[in-house]
Amino acid sequence: MHEYPATQNIIETVLRHAATLRNAAPAKDRVSVKKITLVIGEASGMIGESILLYFDLMAKGTACEDAELSIETVKPRLRCRACGKLFLRKPFSFECECGGEGEPTEIGREFYVKDIEVETGLCPA
Repeated sequence: MHEYPATQNIIETVLRHAATLRNAAPAKDRVSVKKITLVIGEASGMIGESILLYFDLMAKGTACEDAELSIETVKPRLRCRACGKLFLRKPFSFECECGGEGEPTEIGREFYVKDIEVETGLCPA
């Protein structure tokens, strides 16, 4: 359920950036959002499929309505306390290949808008 306000925030952020471009463009130009790329870490607590669903519903009637929403996922990584290496956790284990124990890192907790592609064009007369 926390994906709903997160999706609303994504759309508001993208629309703010689109408005900035629209204000900088000639008066007869329109700006439409073509693609948005999100980065979502698997340990962020966000579910990409829910964001996609909410996005389709919430973007209607906005400059984001026809935008493609692309999601890049990031797998969580642990850092070995013994050798310092970053590694993917194996099920039911925090052990590094060197035998040391891994500790959580921020890798895999990401949640941000990476890219926004927009198109400007003349408004129909």
